[in-house]
Amino acid sequence: MSNTEVMSMSFEPGAALADGTIPLCVPHLNGNEWRYVKECLDSNWVSSAGPFVSKFEESLASYVGAKYAVATVNGTAALHVALLVAGVEPGDEVILPALTFIAPANAVRYAGAWPVFIDVDRNHWQLDPEKVEQFLAQQCDWVDGELRNRSTNRRVKAILPVDILGHPVDLDAIITLARRFELAVVEDATESLGAKYKEKRVGQHSDLVCFSFNGNKIITTGGGGMVVTQDPVLAEKTRYLTTQAKDNPIEYIHGEIGFNYRLTNVQAAMGCAQMEQLDDFVETKRENARKYISALADLPGISTMSEADWANSAWWLFTVVVDPKHSGFSRPDLFGALSREKIQARPLWQPLHKSPAHAGSEAFRVEVADSIHEHALSLPSSVGLSGEEMARVVAAVHNLAKSVA
Repeated sequence: MSNTEVMSMSFEPGAALADGTIPLCVPHLNGNEWRYVKECLDSNWVSSAGPFVSKFEESLASYVGAKYAVATVNGTAALHVALLVAGVEPGDEVILPALTFIAPANAVRYAGAWPVFIDVDRNHWQLDPEKVEQFLAQQCDWVDGELRNRSTNRRVKAILPVDILGHPVDLDAIITLARRFELAVVEDATESLGAKYKEKRVGQHSDLVCFSFNGNKIITTGGGGMVVTQDPVLAEKTRYLTTQAKDNPIEYIHGEIGFNYRLTNVQAAMGCAQMEQLDDFVETKRENARKYISALADLPGISTMSEADWANSAWWLFTVVVDPKHSGFSRPDLFGALSREKIQARPLWQPLHKSPAHAGSEAFRVEVADSIHEHALSLPSSVGLSGEEMARVVAAVHNLAKSVA
């Protein structure tokens, strides 16, 4: 099978995998999930009302160090409503990284606003504060008390940093810029639940922080998301909008356009069980990253995202960068070699400034994101990844290196 044929194979989440295939990242349901879900079924509390929803919210808020949490039907819904609560309006602009999954950019468009894609830094692959500052200081002007993009004349309203692959953004730098330019910060921490920024867990720094609990995330509720905040006004507004904006729930009077974004009790029950195991999950992810780094350290042309000295990454997906000038093979070559050994791997997302879906959006000094995308490949990273499975992955990489030596 050629690399072109292998690269065309479907590795969509949920797609059936051949027997013996090592998956990229699958749930680890090894706690009280069955018991808590059965409790929902036995009690008939299966929809968006029920005790597990509030328990899940309280558990996650306490874990990340936030005062308030509001559960949502998925992570994209969390982002959408958080942007609205942050004051983003139609025609505004929101700054976000060029290298991330498309959901944050889509959420900006759901709000009627426009994303501005800015590059990531070379070492940690997160939204680059220096380039954010350059954009704000050099490409924007204050007009009648509002910060406006000089080239589009749109109001710049918020920054949406995304903690990709489990590593946090340099939050102090981003928040300092946001305060200086009077912008809201809506953080997408979907991939970094359990990570730490300067010894404090991600989830307590930004104005609003969003999480996702899709099947491949660090913990899962099958679907589901969460918005957390320290601000009671923002929390109340979030809860109001996610439950159809009911001003009078008895007479069904609605003062605004609301959304049916509430998480179900059954999903929240899974979330409560997963939260009980979260510390173990994160430590396993971190240990597996250490093992991968050690096992691949002697291969020329293979590197990975570095962990900042101010960060404790959750290492959601362990991702390598292939430099073909030194390795002798390309990222597609490695993808093909792993696929032939029934090992699921995944390239990173197409940089958003190149996405046809967001062709009308502006990009500013995007250089590093393209290079990372061209050369990066995520390896199997499930919490339940066995030692034998990791050995298969490492052997496949080494065998490819030997074949081209």
